[in-house]
Amino acid sequence: MRRPAARTAGARTPAVLAVPALLAVAFLTLPLIGVLARTEWGELAGHLGAPGTVRALRLSLVVSFWALGLSLVFGVPLAWLLARVPFPGRTFVRSLVLLPMVLPPTVGGVALLLAFGRRGLLGPWLEGAFGATLPFHTSGAVLAATFVAMPFLVVSLEGALRGLRPRYEETAASLGASPVRVFLTVTLPMVAPGLVAGAALTWARALGEFGATITFAGNLPGTTQTLPLQVYLLLQDDPAAATSVSLLLLAVAMGVLVALRGRWTGTPAEKRVRRVPGVPDEETAPSGTPAPEEEGGHWPLHAEVTGFTRLTLDAAAGTTIAVVGPNGAGKTTLLRALLGLTPRAHAVLRLGATDVTALPPHRRRVAWVPQDGALFPHLSALANTAYGLRAQGVARTEARRAARSWLDRLGVGHLAHRRPAQLSGGQAQRVALARALAARPRLLLLDEPLAALDQTTRARVRHTLRTHLAGFGGVCLIVTHDPVEAVSLAGRVLVLEEGRALQDASPAEVTRHPRSPWVARMLGRNAWPGTATAEGLAPAGGGVLVAAETLPAGTEALAVVPPEAVSVHRERPGGSPRNAWSGTVREITAGGSRLRVLVGSEQVPDLVAEITPQAAAELGLADGVSVWTSVKATEVTIVPL
Repeated sequence: MRRPAARTAGARTPAVLAVPALLAVAFLTLPLIGVLARTEWGELAGHLGAPGTVRALRLSLVVSFWALGLSLVFGVPLAWLLARVPFPGRTFVRSLVLLPMVLPPTVGGVALLLAFGRRGLLGPWLEGAFGATLPFHTSGAVLAATFVAMPFLVVSLEGALRGLRPRYEETAASLGASPVRVFLTVTLPMVAPGLVAGAALTWARALGEFGATITFAGNLPGTTQTLPLQVYLLLQDDPAAATSVSLLLLAVAMGVLVALRGRWTGTPAEKRVRRVPGVPDEETAPSGTPAPEEEGGHWPLHAEVTGFTRLTLDAAAGTTIAVVGPNGAGKTTLLRALLGLTPRAHAVLRLGATDVTALPPHRRRVAWVPQDGALFPHLSALANTAYGLRAQGVARTEARRAARSWLDRLGVGHLAHRRPAQLSGGQAQRVALARALAARPRLLLLDEPLAALDQTTRARVRHTLRTHLAGFGGVCLIVTHDPVEAVSLAGRVLVLEEGRALQDASPAEVTRHPRSPWVARMLGRNAWPGTATAEGLAPAGGGVLVAAETLPAGTEALAVVPPEAVSVHRERPGGSPRNAWSGTVREITAGGSRLRVLVGSEQVPDLVAEITPQAAAELGLADGVSVWTSVKATEVTIVPL
């Protein structure tokens, strides 16, 4: 027997809230019960089948569907404008959109009459130029219904667009899709729930419109007399028939709301990952398929970036550059500037002999792989990979052939039919990489492409990425916080801090002589910024560090000490060490087959030592134990900042 779930502590609803809430539900429910109770069920079919009711129903359907069509034509672009384009007066425009929702319908009808009536602002011109008279005509009923119903579509779709993160659209643009193509093939499919919800609410509201219609279009049988107006007339002559028709409208409205299941905000729903039985998460399918035919050429890079990120970057074709630095250093801003997607920085960009500075993102031939891959959830892996080629005008058959070749090359060709929700993290990342490479870019930008993967998958994808970057004819920039990625994938390391380039050198040089405390710590080194002295360095945190090779006194510098060069003792060491300090063990962590011991001292900044578990056991190390640390002067490297 299934036991009921235990109620969590504090979950009891306060009576002061529960009682008014129940009264509100009762207040909303009783009128509906009244309609049901007063309906003459035996006469229901006869009332709904009466000629006047059928005629009004037919006219209501015509008016409501025309209103829905006009709302889609004009409301969808308006919702996109409000959600995506910042412009002066946007708040005022949004208020205008919401106004019909709070304006009394009869007041809306009067406003329409004063605007489009025969004596209104546009009425005489419409009648003289086109012979169109809107009041007391079916077109007037359509206009009134559109006026009061279109805000439901705009509000719902704008909410969906705001909930859709722009990275999907930006990624599509980087693959060569024009703004219109991005809107039709990426934006609209992904906000489809919001669009459907808004359209349903718009149609239901147009079907039930009364006040604006009777005020602006009148109540002419067969011309403007819609079903709500028929109810109004029946109340005077046949209340029972009016109740039956009201029940019909009530059922339609309730059916629409139930069908939407609360999705009228249209926020894109997160899709659950669905695994395919019998297939493991990370298959090691062979990747020996021949490479697809690629567009030949070599495209060296020249970029001058200004704004928040300020640097000049030159790289030969085939170069891979790892971009590293602390959070907020300007790494992602650099990538977005090269894409032409941010106002924070501007890039004068030349790829090969082509200056692409003035070109929009979709014409730059710069492909971008964001951290999560941003695969389009409504497309299969094959369709995702072919997207860039299709956007560039390649025929469907040829684009899919090339896409499948790239998927095979990266070992995920057997997953071509799956949607992104059916892929594991490593599989999705390889599909995202295949999609970027298949688009034949001249510059490839990877924003922490392996950050979301586990260690085993990361090693496999890193190997795949290194293999295929070796034959890439352009330049690749990889933003990473992983020193293994920086060393194994890149031929150069670009270190950024506060938007400026601190160092641009080979991985070996950056590893030996890091010029940033953050990079030194990322590489696992102890890094003490300070001022050079005749003996070595005066750390900013106090103390003295003696080095064998020094810089001119007064130079701002960074002292780098490998953790394995730090010795740990229980007593003050004797012999040759010129740097020895007392301290306390603050933390011990495992790093592979060795332990990293953090020692805090009042004499110098914190120091990390790397020792074996056996040495730690022999020394009896634990948090809070007093120790001595020592570093030979020859193990200290002083680097100018």
